[in-house]
Amino acid sequence: MPRQARIDAPGLLHHITARGIERRFIFQDETDYRDFVNRLETSLRKSPNQILAWALMPNHFHLLVRSGFGGVPDLMRRLMTGYAVAFNHRHKRSGHLFQNRYRSVVCEEESYLLELVRYIHLNPMRARLVSSLDLLRKYPWTGHAVLVGTVKHPWQETGEVLGRFGKDLSSARQRYEQFLSEGRVDKRRPDLVGGGLIRSLGGRQATLLARRTGKRQLYDERILGAGDFVEMVLRKVEKMEERQRRLLKEGITIQDMARKIAGDFGVDEKTLYMKGRPDAVSRAKALLIHAGVDYLGISTQAMAELTKMSGPAASKARRRGQGFWDENRLRKLFS
Repeated sequence: MPRQARIDAPGLLHHITARGIERRFIFQDETDYRDFVNRLETSLRKSPNQILAWALMPNHFHLLVRSGFGGVPDLMRRLMTGYAVAFNHRHKRSGHLFQNRYRSVVCEEESYLLELVRYIHLNPMRARLVSSLDLLRKYPWTGHAVLVGTVKHPWQETGEVLGRFGKDLSSARQRYEQFLSEGRVDKRRPDLVGGGLIRSLGGRQATLLARRTGKRQLYDERILGAGDFVEMVLRKVEKMEERQRRLLKEGITIQDMARKIAGDFGVDEKTLYMKGRPDAVSRAKALLIHAGVDYLGISTQAMAELTKMSGPAASKARRRGQGFWDENRLRKLFS
């Protein structure tokens, strides 16, 4: 069966897992763990996304990622390829390190975010790498230690999780730890990592009920959520891909867009490809980067190079471009 295409769009929540080939260790010592974490930080700078939860285990890892304007595929390519090369060099081995591609499941945020945070962060206890929640607070290879404040990683997004437990940081951490303690360490969660119809409908009971009542919901094995959420995600991605195909078929290039945008802002087209931050040029560049990435499917890094900007600056510009795209009459030309 051919592989299904990745589902990705800014704002989607992804539960990502990857295992070592033949379930072998991908982390053999502290140097390996530290190298992976450092590479994750570096990859996030080049391909901005939000990391909400994570856990590194001897033979696999979990990441809970909200897709940003760098895109999840680009983030994972940078992270896994770089780490595999370094691991092989360190341990004097060759060949594949990971088993197949990483696995990514798009998740319905309100229904699953906190459950996934708890599931991911309890992994070291489930695998008996640590024996208690007190020891889990000191385990450095999960986002749990960052959330409770015993380890610092500025690249991890903590406000998204702790903010759901209160505005005061101290009390939010206490409530979060209480929530974690209520999780079943000895219970696996196939509803969070299982596949196909069962996952999309929310578990085996929901699947059986749907069959008995004759109720049908749209499902997709790449998505964890109710039928209306699955439909929304697929519609969003389909619309984005359809728009890109149409523009490419019509032969519209990034140079065409640059020419129209420069004319609309009253700036010289050449300034879009030069360093410089006059307000009109800055806004025009932001719109061009947004149009190139979201309308033509060009990578953020490629647009950064085209406009003589750094990767992070181009990502911020893309967000700004999305913010005032509706204000600009060019939207009618490319929608």
